[in-house]
Amino acid sequence: QVQLVESGGGLVQAGGSLRLSCAASGRTFSRYPMGWFRQAPGKEREFVAVISWSGGSTFYADSVKGRFTISIDNAKDTVYLQMNSLEPEDTAVYYCAADPEGSWSVASDYAYWGQGTQVTVSS
Repeated sequence: QVQLVESGGGLVQAGGSLRLSCAASGRTFSRYPMGWFRQAPGKEREFVAVISWSGGSTFYADSVKGRFTISIDNAKDTVYLQMNSLEPEDTAVYYCAADPEGSWSVASDYAYWGQGTQVTVSS
């Protein structure tokens, strides 16, 4: 079992920045790709970004490419999502996920999830 705990969400004005953290515990996550997803009210959970356990491979949704950066610190068992140039459309609950058994960008393929952290971007 892997436990994931997100932090770092909050309220920010458009154009601002936030950094989300996801701390993992339990079984080592060092072999798992780690992903970030988000879900806005009334919408389905959508892929944001994913990183390989080594940090050597990253992949982003088109909507965040160039604004968000995913990174991983294996020594701390923590994955980060640096979010810059935030827009009101980025408002959502952000979830950390681990161990995709299929596609890295499909939410239903992930085995482990955190509880989520709210990000609200005001215009």
